[in-house]
Parts: sequence; C-alpha cells; structure tokens
Amino acid sequence: MTATALPLPAAADQRGATDHGSRLSWIIPDTITITWRNLKAYGRNPDSIFFSSVQPIMFVVLFRYVFGGAIHPPGVTYANYLMPGIYVQTLGFGVMATSIGLSEDLHKGLIERFRSLPMVDSAVLLGRTAADSVRNICVIVLLTVVGYLVGFRVLTGLLPFLAACALLLFFGWSLMWGAVIIGLTASSSETAQLMVFPLLFPLTFASSAFVPVATMPGWLQGFARNQPISAAVDATRALMIGGPTAEPVMKTLIWSCALIAVLIPLSVHRFSRISA
Repeated sequence: MTATALPLPAAADQRGATDHGSRLSWIIPDTITITWRNLKAYGRNPDSIFFSSVQPIMFVVLFRYVFGGAIHPPGVTYANYLMPGIYVQTLGFGVMATSIGLSEDLHKGLIERFRSLPMVDSAVLLGRTAADSVRNICVIVLLTVVGYLVGFRVLTGLLPFLAACALLLFFGWSLMWGAVIIGLTASSSETAQLMVFPLLFPLTFASSAFVPVATMPGWLQGFARNQPISAAVDATRALMIGGPTAEPVMKTLIWSCALIAVLIPLSVHRFSRISA
C-alpha cells in the first residue's frame, strides 16, 4: 500500500532517485498510513477513549445544571448559549492528545524508526493531526447528542450547523500545531500535558464561551473579545443558534490561518532538528 511495504534499501533508492515533484506525491499515501496507525492506536486504548469522552459530558452537565440557574444570557436559553462554548473548549483541550501522542512516539524511539523508513518526514506530523481531527469529528457527534439531552437545539438549520462543525474542525486543526511544537519539545508526555493546560485554560475561561463578555470586569473585556477562542465560540454560536455570522466567522478564519502560517513552519523546523 505504501513505501513501508517495500524492502528498505530498494524503497530508499527509489525515492532518492525521484525529483521534488515526484517526492511530493508520497505525502498523501504516507500521511494516510500514519493516520491509520494513530487511529488504530486509539482503538487499542479503550480506557483513554472512555475517560476522554466522560470529561466533556461532565462539563456539559455541570455548567448546564450547576451554573445555568445563575447565568441568564440575553435572548437565549443557557443550554443554547453554553453548547458552542463547550464545543470549542473540548476541541481546544483535546489538543493535549496531540502533544502527548507525539511526545510518547518521540521518547519511545518510534519517530526515529519512522526516520529510518523511506517516507516523507512531514507525514508523521500530518498523520498525527489528521487522526486527531477524525477524533474531533467523533467528539462533535457525542457533544451534539449530549447537548440535545440537556436542552440544546440547533435553531439555524442543518447546513449552518454543518458549516459550524467544519469551522470547528479547521480551528481545532490550527490549534493542534501548537500542541505539535509542545509535544516535540517536552521532556516527557506528562510534561507535554502540563505545558498545554496553562496555555489553554485562561484563553477558554476568559472568553465568551460560558458567560457574556459584558459581565466581565472592564480590564478583561478587551482581551476576552479579541482572542481566538472567543472568535471561534462567537462564530459557532452564530451558525448554530443565529445572529450575525460574517464578522465572527471571518475572525475565526483569520485566527486559524494565522496560527497555521506561524505554527506549521515552526513545527516542521522543530521536527527536522530533532530528527537530524
């Protein structure tokens, strides 16, 4: 199926003899192979899947029934206000799996094994983020089911909802590249997890995810309105329950593209230094 099935010297000679354009043609099959490998690894660790699914469910239930009675967003039920924030929060915290997975592969020597194979180096990073994006699709489905059980309703129709899901996946993919850098830098998988959390926690809770920004202290409102998590939450909320969509969607796309433009080159550079 891929070059990894070929004898190593023959495959290496074959790829070494190709020009740059032909070499690029290996990216897709190599990425698919690494993606499948990472997805199979998820399947072999059902405990991790179970507990990673419990966490967003707990957030939904706790915020809906513990804080929902005290928070009254104007013009919308708290369940409808809450769920877009939960989507973004869960996908944001989910990038810990990216950093942990890469860190484990690095310190177990698996990445060095990949380097010895006749494959495109960038497929290791692309395969990791692609597999985690597939996981995010499952997370979105799970959250939608749980959301409907606690009173959330999509008010805009199927197509805007699907557009919101696509935007969430793109935004989540852009955040993963920051986790890639952390995973390739941390001294262990535990350290990688600890490094991600303090970066995402203040961005998530000092945002429009769970409470209206107008209820925050004045000195915090400027930050809360002009950071990527709030942009993604506002865009998701507009696409799912209504409201002006152009500005928050554009902000989210700009933030996502900016993160990708900065973080992917840094990730590739870091990976090349480690693998050299």
